[in-house]
Amino acid sequence: METINTKITSAYTALKGTFGYKNRMQAPRVQKVVISVGTGREKDKQKIALIQNRLARITGQKPARRPAKQSIASFKLRQGEIIGYQVTLRGKRMEHFLEKLINLALPQTRDFQGLKTSSIDGMGNYTIGVKEHSIFPECGEEELKDVFGLAITIVTSAKSKKEAEAFLRHIGLPLQKESK
Repeated sequence: METINTKITSAYTALKGTFGYKNRMQAPRVQKVVISVGTGREKDKQKIALIQNRLARITGQKPARRPAKQSIASFKLRQGEIIGYQVTLRGKRMEHFLEKLINLALPQTRDFQGLKTSSIDGMGNYTIGVKEHSIFPECGEEELKDVFGLAITIVTSAKSKKEAEAFLRHIGLPLQKESK
C-alpha cells in the first residue's frame, strides 16, 4: 500500500501534464494540518480536561489554548478568555494523522458519501468539519457520553482551488465526484 508521503512526493509526476509544472518545486505539498476544537465559555473543568486529553490522544501532541481576540458583550465574552484548543501538525505527525484520517476515520463516519469540494478555499486549503471525535480509533467505546466536534484544516501550497482539488484527490482524500 502506498503511503501518504509517497503520494505527496509523486504529485509532481501525476499533475505535471495537467498544470504544466516545469519544476518539482512547483507541485503542491501539504504544509500543515490544523485541528481545532471550540469549547465556548465552558466552565466545567472536567469537560475541558477531557477535551484536551482526547485531542492529545488523537493527534499525539498537546493542544494549545486559544483565547478570545476581542470582547463581545452580547455573548458575555471577555478578551483573553479561553474559548478553544488547537493543534498544528507538521512532518511525520502530520503524515501519520492524514493516513489515519483518510484510511480509518473517514470510512467510519456514518452515512459517508465523500467530502464536498466546496470546502476548498481560494488559497488551496481544505477544511473538514467532524461532528463526532469518536470516529478516530484512539477513542474507546466507553467514552461516547461526551462527544465533541472538531475542525480539521489541511493547508496546502496549491495556488488555486482547481489545483488543490486535483492534489487532494491524488493523495487519496475521498472527495465527491463533480456534478455538472
